[in-house]
Amino acid sequence: MTRKSVAVLPDSDRAYDILIEGGLLAAAGAVLPRALKAKRFCIVTDEHVAALPHMLTLIKSMETAGLSVTAPIVLPPGEGTKDFHHLQYIIDGALERGLDRHAALIALGGGVVGDITGFAAAVLMRGIPFVQIPTTLLAQVDSAVGGKTAINTPRGKNLVGAFYQPRAVLIDTDVLQTLPEREMKAGYAEVLKYALINKPAFFDWLEENARALLSGDAAAQAEAIAVSCAAKAAIVAEDEREEKDIRALLNLGHTFAHALEKLGGFDGRLLHGEAVGIGLYWAAAFSARQGLCDAAAAGRIEAHLDAAGMMTRPPFAVTAADVLEAMRGDKKSRDGNMTLILMKGIGHAFVARDADEAAVLSFLKTMTGE
Repeated sequence: MTRKSVAVLPDSDRAYDILIEGGLLAAAGAVLPRALKAKRFCIVTDEHVAALPHMLTLIKSMETAGLSVTAPIVLPPGEGTKDFHHLQYIIDGALERGLDRHAALIALGGGVVGDITGFAAAVLMRGIPFVQIPTTLLAQVDSAVGGKTAINTPRGKNLVGAFYQPRAVLIDTDVLQTLPEREMKAGYAEVLKYALINKPAFFDWLEENARALLSGDAAAQAEAIAVSCAAKAAIVAEDEREEKDIRALLNLGHTFAHALEKLGGFDGRLLHGEAVGIGLYWAAAFSARQGLCDAAAAGRIEAHLDAAGMMTRPPFAVTAADVLEAMRGDKKSRDGNMTLILMKGIGHAFVARDADEAAVLSFLKTMTGE
């Protein structure tokens, strides 16, 4: 497969490339020196990825190229790892391994590993370089790109973090061959998100190609990843630190999703991407209920999720009041007022400030069967 490349922030001193190619892990040793000057690296991963061949392939490639690689830092898998305790674990581990400001961290894993490793890099010695090597579809198209790093607290998801860009993102599409079906579908929700934000033609393409993508078609996967990364890079370039109402569009479906994740206790019953899929449908359905978009658009999105075997309701019971209360803690809220990303149609998302909580509560009751 021909290597694809997407430039992120090309006109700034934080510019970097996203490289997309099958077999890229085995070429990492040759690629990394072009992206940063570090000669010493520490890989941060989780127990699931550490048990796969990916890490050994990466280490062999780097050592063959004359790069120094310390013993890896291995984290427990799951959203519960994104906390202060494991942030401290990474920082202590990096210091114990003798990393200095000229060394670099490598986040090898899914969104959890990428988020917490990036945050550790941002605060360790006031900032050391890091590289994202995402191993899940969700991380490849979303969390590894754009420089948002964070951990969770008991009060909500991603409430403590920093904007801190990686020096490179290496996407090896071959790693998706080892990704469980559930994780593929979770990642697909983030692919779908870009179509719903501002790429209606991409939604048409997904309707034709989603089955092939989810079934392992490498060409379809590479195309969807490249389109998704380019879509996110364009938005990040316009609003890197979410100071306008542009980057906030990337949170389409996420206010509902984060609330459901919180209510599920991050216990694995509802993956982030699964929650996002539900949130995308709920955002469309609420938009239709408010007369902002045609009900047929919401129906088309629901049908697409159903055809892909994805959820439109959480797998556990929730009440509308509890969902609304969890939504109030969302970090997009401003001056105590709820912000939602809604839709005027497929490919036409917008930021809605001061959402009517009574209308939201009424809508949530229909979604929760009350």
